[in-house]
Amino acid sequence: MQDATSRETFDIEGMTCAACSARVGKAAGAVEGVAEANVNLLKNTMELVYDGRPQTVAAVVEAIDRAGYGARPRTSGAWSAATAQGAGEKSTSLPAAAGEDDLRSRAAADLAARRRQLAVSLLFSVPLFYVAMGPMLGWPQPPVLAGDANAMVLGLVELLLAVPVLFANRRYFAVGFRTLAHLSPNMDSLVALGSAASFAYSTAQLLALAAALGVHDHAATHAAAHGLYFDSAAMILTLITLGKYFEQRSKAQTTDAISKLVDLAPKRATVVRDGAEVEVATAEVRVGERVVVRAGETVPVDGVVVEGSALVDESAITGEPLPAEKSAGSRVTGATVSTSGWMAVEATAVGDDTTLAGIIRLVDEATSSKAPIERTADRIAGVFVPVVIAIALLTFALWLAVLAPGDVSRAFNFAVSVLVISCPCALGLATPTAIMVACGRGAASGILFKDAEALEVASSVDVVVLDKTGTVTEGAPRVVDYELADGVAPDELFGLAAALERKSEHPLAAAVCAWADENNVASDAEVADFEQVAGGGLSGTVAGFDVLAGNERLMRERGVDVSALAPRAREMAAAAKTPLFVAANGRALGVVAAADAIKPQSAAAVARLRSEGVRCVLLTGDQEATANVVAAAVGVDEVIAGVLPSEKEAHVRALQDQGLRVAMVGDGINDAPALARADVGIAIGAGTDVAIASADVVLMRSDPADVARAMELSRATLRNIRQNLFWALFYNAVCIPVAAGALAGAGVTLNPMIGAAAMGFSSVFVVTNALRLRAWRPAPDRDANPAAAPAPAPAPAPSATSAAPAASDQKETDMTEKKLNVEGMMCEHCVAHVREALEAVRGVENVRVSLDEKSATVDAGLLVKDDDLVAAVEAAGYKARLA
Repeated sequence: MQDATSRETFDIEGMTCAACSARVGKAAGAVEGVAEANVNLLKNTMELVYDGRPQTVAAVVEAIDRAGYGARPRTSGAWSAATAQGAGEKSTSLPAAAGEDDLRSRAAADLAARRRQLAVSLLFSVPLFYVAMGPMLGWPQPPVLAGDANAMVLGLVELLLAVPVLFANRRYFAVGFRTLAHLSPNMDSLVALGSAASFAYSTAQLLALAAALGVHDHAATHAAAHGLYFDSAAMILTLITLGKYFEQRSKAQTTDAISKLVDLAPKRATVVRDGAEVEVATAEVRVGERVVVRAGETVPVDGVVVEGSALVDESAITGEPLPAEKSAGSRVTGATVSTSGWMAVEATAVGDDTTLAGIIRLVDEATSSKAPIERTADRIAGVFVPVVIAIALLTFALWLAVLAPGDVSRAFNFAVSVLVISCPCALGLATPTAIMVACGRGAASGILFKDAEALEVASSVDVVVLDKTGTVTEGAPRVVDYELADGVAPDELFGLAAALERKSEHPLAAAVCAWADENNVASDAEVADFEQVAGGGLSGTVAGFDVLAGNERLMRERGVDVSALAPRAREMAAAAKTPLFVAANGRALGVVAAADAIKPQSAAAVARLRSEGVRCVLLTGDQEATANVVAAAVGVDEVIAGVLPSEKEAHVRALQDQGLRVAMVGDGINDAPALARADVGIAIGAGTDVAIASADVVLMRSDPADVARAMELSRATLRNIRQNLFWALFYNAVCIPVAAGALAGAGVTLNPMIGAAAMGFSSVFVVTNALRLRAWRPAPDRDANPAAAPAPAPAPAPSATSAAPAASDQKETDMTEKKLNVEGMMCEHCVAHVREALEAVRGVENVRVSLDEKSATVDAGLLVKDDDLVAAVEAAGYKARLA
């Protein structure tokens, strides 16, 4: 036998609850040659570690098929080999292996099918419920359905309305009875039994009604007319389908993360072959070949620069906002983007060996290997379902043989009552209804939960791991400090610097220009002889002045004396700020410091978490000095700096190995593996689509304080679910014995009609209790407890020899709120696109976009024109007008 080191991913069909996933795992694990079988209920997949033999794959498929489910290995080669060994027709219950696009399409198709199923169910269940329950509730009825004389017409109408509902939900019967036949009943089995029993009993009563009418037995007619429970048979299925629809809606998005990661890699690459540049598919690039990358192009492979130089945006991999300079000997990573320059790269890793491919594997492995948290209702159902079936059978046998010998009708009546009254509507709705309401309430507060696991686990998180860039910080550099040479005014320094920097696309240039705009510094002078100095900065002629803006090395090379400013620049660098010297006509004017500013809410958010006993860890790929400065400002418990994407995931796993429940908060592609590995992955809404797809919770307002609010909503939801489950169990514990006739000697019985009414009330109670979550509101921000967290260091403020208004002061006096009506937004991705478009407008801050109100509100500086805001939104693909 081969070593059990081969891996195969299976798509599983037919799973509906935790009992199903346990059954599939048990069936696969019992096959000889299988070392491990991890079943993921949310993704409907199974990760198999086995001996590598095709016969083992075939045996696993057959074992799962015998258990009542379908299994298909994704690797077509493995499946072909397995079928060649005689897997048989029974094992091919699913179509051929599919890629990620096929999986995503199938998930969308499944959601559409569930939506149609729910629509048909509601279409017929609502009028059925009206005509069946109307007489009891005093609702007006059509004359043709009223009275005992029309009882047969009413019964036939109920039958005709119930049949389409049963047909639309026939899958419950197919799966429920199949798993029952395999002696592994699940919640579908009880749903099928309850609905089928109600329908069968009602059909029998309808026949009795016809017989009574035939002999003009009015008493029997009246009794039979009140024994029709077609509405129960239909409503059981409709209510369960409602909950399943919302579950399917979250499942439909499980394939997005990996697909979006794959989309990062460019499809084509320019390689040098036989001395000429040739465009080929990226998959055809070979190790050792030269790849040409121009400005604006994405690096297709991992490699080493052998010629040329460029600025490369590595935020897709490292998460850091500043482009990195690349020259001969520098390493570059696939999926990063060249923002300027030209370079030839020798490929060192291609295809599955690239860093991006490694990140994709980490995300896939983390999402597949993480054990799904069993829903409480499903755990109970694993015992509840067979016990209820046994009680119904025992009830029938006892009444038929002992309590009422030979009275089949009475024995059947009590058995049906047990099945109907113990139908798992309340049990099945206890969790999904609370989750549905909580997710809606969270979304209204800017907190988007993607599945029930996130709601459950977030309530008991021990450690919150925070990414730095874009999560704790703004994610883009801003001017945070400056020093002026003697006799130089701020307007002179920033006017010349900004005029020159407007010719550059470097993030530091944008920071200088933004400061000038916010402080109304004139910086629109013409620039001549503009030059980008590789590794140094910029030079050019501005309003007759020869201006330099760059690092200390550039100043020395051009003969500019910066000795008076150098000590201050070193202080800035030590405080994790990037110094930028500015000189004119050979004289130093000053030094400007830019840094990735800390979000105003970050310190309060960390303090809030720590006050609740949650440990906070800052995890970043940035250098240690920068990380320590940020950590001191926000007051985290621990700092881990200089880590690679794979190391972030490893650090999260190490915390989990200590028995801690970990929440990871991030925004970049480099955070995706750690987000997937964490017990709860939390993505900042302004982050990348991949980070959002990999996470369990998305903070749409990009406010780190929402991490604590998400945990508070989780705790409120779990309390509500426990209340619902208590009621469902209490109701069954009290009603099942009565339905079985335990109090019949005292004259207390429950026929199926009363059982159905009690079941309906139980569901109404559960739904009503869940709706109380709509009143949930985030707790107001509170000051940190000094004993729980150190006071964060104050944010650095610009300093200069000449007084000048700080950007923050200017904003307070000159910022104006403007609101736009936006047409065309359909989802939260649209909201993110509109927000990004407006945030890109210079002088705009604090963008708030509302999907419900179809509007966007911004704080705009005096220089921001209304037309600029409208143009930005329309450039993003939407229509806008000033409100």
